[in-house]
Amino acid sequence: MVVATCIITLQLDGVMSLKEKRSIIKPILARLPRQFNVAVAEIDHQDVWQTAVIALVTIGNDTGHLHSQLEKSVAWLEQFRPDAPIADYSIEIW
Repeated sequence: MVVATCIITLQLDGVMSLKEKRSIIKPILARLPRQFNVAVAEIDHQDVWQTAVIALVTIGNDTGHLHSQLEKSVAWLEQFRPDAPIADYSIEIW
């Protein structure tokens, strides 16, 4: 069994409240599991308005497939959520 994780830091410029931040993050957290069969959670900077850190996790047997699945998730965020630009991301596979 292989476990793959992806930590994504989103830069939410212009966000002026936690309510506004949640309005951006909650739809992302709801859509990624449906679209890419990954578990998703906000893991850091919950009280910071203009930064969000989310984690994606998936398991399987094929390392290449898992890496591709996480890369596609990142690409989807970049393409369909320009309101939440990616400042940084990293993928780890165990």
